[in-house]
Amino acid sequence: MAAPRAGPPFSGDARLTFAPNRTKPGRMTEKTALITGASRGLGAALAEALAPTHHIIAVARTTGALEELDDRIQARGHSATLAPMDITTEAAMAQLCRGIHDRWGKLDLWCHTAVHAAPLTPADHLDMKDWQKSIEVNVTALGRLIPFIAPLLGTEGQAVFFDDPRAGQKFFASYGATKAAQIALARSWQSETELMGPKVHVLEPAQMPSGTRARFFPGQDAGELARPRDEAARVLATLGLG
Repeated sequence: MAAPRAGPPFSGDARLTFAPNRTKPGRMTEKTALITGASRGLGAALAEALAPTHHIIAVARTTGALEELDDRIQARGHSATLAPMDITTEAAMAQLCRGIHDRWGKLDLWCHTAVHAAPLTPADHLDMKDWQKSIEVNVTALGRLIPFIAPLLGTEGQAVFFDDPRAGQKFFASYGATKAAQIALARSWQSETELMGPKVHVLEPAQMPSGTRARFFPGQDAGELARPRDEAARVLATLGLG
């Protein structure tokens, strides 16, 4: 395991642990990448792929998975800031963004991979708990995050969202509807910022062996699917960062 994470956490419910500042006191000058949903799958692969050129700010609910990600990043001589937070908690997200502003002054890149995959069910058998969680994670959280993060990206930063079009498919009512709403919100922001920035991308990655995929298609041969690290490389090439 890597050495204990350096720096004191923020006070309050959220715990944001800063990596050591290897520059002069004050704001760090290296490029920064915020990954929401960084613990596994494409989010973790993007964090690892970006770590050689960006300081990674990794957000996810699962502390253990974030620490495993940090171990892999540190093993390659790079650094990350771990933020084991729930993106649906407004106070935590406000604290996160304030911390980024105070520490770095800006963000260069935001990749949003967080999603809730409700169990497949007929539309007339929706579980209201799953429905509400899908709305909170997939739609409401993004509606809160964009206003928080946009000022950090400014006119030069980039934001990336990932489509998985399931709207209208049978048994995908909760996931399909809320994922479509999430992407509609991202596309509106994309249109609004086309001339002034930040640059907003909506990409559709190949299907990968992820927790979301396993929930929808249990038993599928992983050999038929793309590897997250390959998709991460393709995403970065699309962004001009590969």
